[in-house]
Amino acid sequence: MTQTSHIPFTKMHGAGNDFVVLNNIEQNIELSPRLVKALADRHFGVGADQVLVVEASTLADCDFKYRIFNADGSEVQQCGNGARCFAQFVFDKKLTSKTRIRVETQAGIIEPELIGHNWVKVNMGPALFDPTRIPFVADGLATRQVGAITQYLLPADTGRGRQELWVSVASMGNPHVVIQLEQPASDDLVQSLGTTLESHPRFPERVNVGFLNVVDKNRAHLRVFERGVGETLACGTGACAAAVCGMKMGLLSERVDIIKAGGTLTIEWSGQADSDVFMTGPAQTVFEGEYCL
Repeated sequence: MTQTSHIPFTKMHGAGNDFVVLNNIEQNIELSPRLVKALADRHFGVGADQVLVVEASTLADCDFKYRIFNADGSEVQQCGNGARCFAQFVFDKKLTSKTRIRVETQAGIIEPELIGHNWVKVNMGPALFDPTRIPFVADGLATRQVGAITQYLLPADTGRGRQELWVSVASMGNPHVVIQLEQPASDDLVQSLGTTLESHPRFPERVNVGFLNVVDKNRAHLRVFERGVGETLACGTGACAAAVCGMKMGLLSERVDIIKAGGTLTIEWSGQADSDVFMTGPAQTVFEGEYCL
C-alpha cells in the first residue's frame, strides 16, 4: 500500500460508464479487492463502475500499461469506454504529448487516438468468435447459422423458469454474449436474464450480457449487464461485440451507431477475418480529489 493516507484520483466517464482513474506511475498504490470495492462504492466511496490504473508498460513498444478492476474488486482484461478515458487522462496529465498511444492490456495492445476535444477513437483489435477463445463451452449445444455467424441455443434457468435462447458469442478481449431482440429490452429482462447469464456455467470466466435491438442498418439500441458490475449506462467492448455480431448477422452496416442510455458510440468494422474493430466516443473528466484511507 502507498505510504500516504490519501489517494489522489480522477473521476471520469465515457458515455455514462464511470471510472475512478489512478496514476500509478507517480505513486505506488497496491490495489486489493477490498480497496477497489471501497473506491467504487457509490455511498461510502467515490463511486464507479470500474477503477482504472495507469502504469508504466513492461513492453518496449508500448507507452503505458492499463489495468481494469470491476466494482466487485475483480481484475478484468478490457474496458472500451475506460480505454478512451485512459487516453484522455494521460494526455491531460501531461504523462505524454502524443495524441495516439499504444497501451498494454491483459487482452493485448490497443491504440487509442485523441481526435477532438474529449473525443477519442480506439483501435480495439480484432473480434474473436471461436468459443474456446471467449471462453464459452459450446459442446452439445444446438447451433444455427444466421448470416455469417454461428448462434447457439443456450439453456438458462431464470425467475421465469427454464428458457432456451439463441445467442451469439464474441470476445473483444473480454467475453460477451449477445441476445438480439425485436423490441428494446425491459428493465426486468435485463436484470433477471443478465444476472442469470453473467454466471452461467457455460462461461468459465463469467460473461457480459448484451441486449441488442436493431433500428436500421446504421443504428441499434443496446443494454449491457456487465460481469462484476451490473447494468451500466454504456459498455465500450459490449458495443463492439454487439455491433460485430449484428454485422455478421447481416443486420448492420460496416459503420453503426450503438445507442446506450449514457450516449452513442460509433463502431466500425470491415467484416474481414482478423480485421480490427474501431470505436469512437466521448471521454470526460468529472472531478478530482483525494480518497482518505
